[in-house]
Amino acid sequence: MTRPLLAVVNSLSRPMREYLLRSIGGRYRVWLLQDGPPTWELPYLTGHTVVDTLDPDAMLTATRGLGLSGVLCWDEVRIEAAASLAAVLGLPGGDPSAVRRCRDKHLTRTALAAAGVPQPASVAVGTQAQAAAAAQRIGYPVVVKPRALSGSYGVVFVPHPDALVAAFEQASGRSIDGVPAFHHAGVLVEEYLTGQEISIDCALHHGTTTPVTLARKQLGYPPHFEEIGHTVDPTDPLLRDPTVLDILTTAHIAVGLRDGWAHTELRLTPTGPKIIEINARLGGDLIPYLGQLATGVDPGLLVAGVACGEAPVLRPTRQRVAGVGFWYPERRCLVAGMRVDDELLPDGVDRIEFLTAPGVWVEPPPAGHIWGRFGFATVVADTVAQCRDRLAEVAKAVTLLVEEEVADAARGAG
Repeated sequence: MTRPLLAVVNSLSRPMREYLLRSIGGRYRVWLLQDGPPTWELPYLTGHTVVDTLDPDAMLTATRGLGLSGVLCWDEVRIEAAASLAAVLGLPGGDPSAVRRCRDKHLTRTALAAAGVPQPASVAVGTQAQAAAAAQRIGYPVVVKPRALSGSYGVVFVPHPDALVAAFEQASGRSIDGVPAFHHAGVLVEEYLTGQEISIDCALHHGTTTPVTLARKQLGYPPHFEEIGHTVDPTDPLLRDPTVLDILTTAHIAVGLRDGWAHTELRLTPTGPKIIEINARLGGDLIPYLGQLATGVDPGLLVAGVACGEAPVLRPTRQRVAGVGFWYPERRCLVAGMRVDDELLPDGVDRIEFLTAPGVWVEPPPAGHIWGRFGFATVVADTVAQCRDRLAEVAKAVTLLVEEEVADAARGAG
């Protein structure tokens, strides 16, 4: 029997996404659509086409006659173009309007409000004066965020009116290539929600939501909301909480997501869970990988299956806690390398990865954001507390080497 042929739109980085292609390539034939030639991806591919992946028509021309069974994209910038390709081909997940409602956070808020889904108060604004008026109406503290970016880029906590102008400038001044700016009302002013932030990755099939992985976030670098780590506990009671499940189902229906995948973020406020945002793609930051470490359920096969119209089936084979911690430099610096003291490493270390390269400048948030990370570790443990302790121990065993420190050491040795 011929294996289904799946188009993957843009693979992203090897450390963060190879685990997916490795799994998918074992059960599906993979045709990669990418703006440049593949390198590390080649062992997992049936074929590839170098094409403008922001252009659905160009991708349609590139795939015409291949006989695709599905289109899959986990790149936030390209998920709308990928959905447009799936729509023309009549494949699952082919609803670009639903993806746009997730990409554009103002459209998300509008759709959720119409469905009565719990969420923060939110106002789209185009000027500082409008932002000030919205914040006054909502009440401080507030959060100011770009309308259509990702990864908490440009999102700022604003405790009082004196901080609003700087926050508005940061949010309105951030951009990512290929993402619409919405300059007429490109910033949202929102109610600040207290409580733990979580994300839930869900498989979607014919309008049914199946939660797969729940991660609890660790945030850093206030007043920004940098995601510096995540933990996944398969026994987390929220995975079976009827209120959370009802909110997820209602929210996905409200934005029009019926088939594919959703990475949905919520705050556990004193008055109940509330939706922060919905992403029409697989979660980033290795969250699905943590789910696989914790349960044995392969997210690559699940997401590929729903992209091809298959109903998701979860068959856990283990139960343990998994976590990831990301490392940032203390200041802007020129990287020379990374050193790991193996004697300081705890039990349960799964991976340690260097994310940059010698000769590259890195800096901490807010300027650095996720591309300021110089490395990460994943670990497994018996409990959440043990998991976080192990992540902290790994961080102590890792040293970022910078050019001036290397030069100083060489002079000392001479």
